[in-house]
Amino acid sequence: MQKNERYLSILENIKKPEDENINLDDRVLIIDGLNTFIRCFVVNPATNDDGVHIGGMTGFLKSIGYAIKMHNPTRCIVVFDGKGGSQRRRKLYPEYKANRKVKHRFNRVYDFNSIDDEQQSMRFQITRLVEYLSNLPVTTMMVENIEADDTMAYLSKNLLKSSEIILMSTDKDFIQLVNDRISVWSPTKKKLYTPEVVKEEFQVPSHNFVMYRVVDGDKSDNVPGIKGFGLKTLIKKVPKILGDIKVTPDDLIAEGFDTDIINRNYRLMQLDDVDISGKSKLEIQHLLADTDIKMIKYEFQKMMLEDKAQSAIMNLDSWLAETFNKLNIIATNHNDR
Repeated sequence: MQKNERYLSILENIKKPEDENINLDDRVLIIDGLNTFIRCFVVNPATNDDGVHIGGMTGFLKSIGYAIKMHNPTRCIVVFDGKGGSQRRRKLYPEYKANRKVKHRFNRVYDFNSIDDEQQSMRFQITRLVEYLSNLPVTTMMVENIEADDTMAYLSKNLLKSSEIILMSTDKDFIQLVNDRISVWSPTKKKLYTPEVVKEEFQVPSHNFVMYRVVDGDKSDNVPGIKGFGLKTLIKKVPKILGDIKVTPDDLIAEGFDTDIINRNYRLMQLDDVDISGKSKLEIQHLLADTDIKMIKYEFQKMMLEDKAQSAIMNLDSWLAETFNKLNIIATNHNDR
């Protein structure tokens, strides 16, 4: 066999990259954008070369990078609250998230000159972060008048029905969506919530978790529950909440729970059938269908230099390759088909 023929034979026997046979939406990591950003902003002390705080945006990038390497998704979608996203729930309950309107310091590790300076930094970092994400092979969604919770739930339940879904958030509301196809990754607990893990930690199965939340309330969203009714009391009063049958608000009301509170909290908290407009649904579908996502390494590195932030991520070039190359290849192969 001649030299050239031998080389051709070797090339023909080399297997095609595994990524070519992977579908874009096989395994989708959906990230709660604001939840992740706030968590990073609060605890990450990173500053740039001028001593300016950048922990929110660089901490976010490192956090999603860790999740991508941990869960090996075929696609990553980052979802932020849209402008006016809380309006629908505030119409149901005016005090919804009212505790977040109070001006107070978020950051625990960096001494801003004032609350206004801190909030200005937050606004700059989150705006800049979206620009960074536009140069990575991820899909970014932000739908006006829709909270990230609703967008993420609609994607998981309605648009990605044949996909394996991993939702990344510290928000307990997402646990109600957990099933054999949908799991929730808690970046603070480093725990993946599957149906078995939910049952083990909370006693209540994931399909009834929302009813537990309805009774317990949600302090983070300023939604009160029913006083005097914790998990043990709830289980004693409604034992079937531990079973395979899905418990409804009517089941709780039939056991003497306050009708107004139960119905209000259920409408505020349930994500199984989100109440969003047809226009919003079409916009989410349009954003999902836009698969022109790719890594523009030069632009990303240029931004890091502009922000004097290159020291915040060690070995930036290697980090980009190890974290995003596979997503980039899968998206490219998808668009070439």
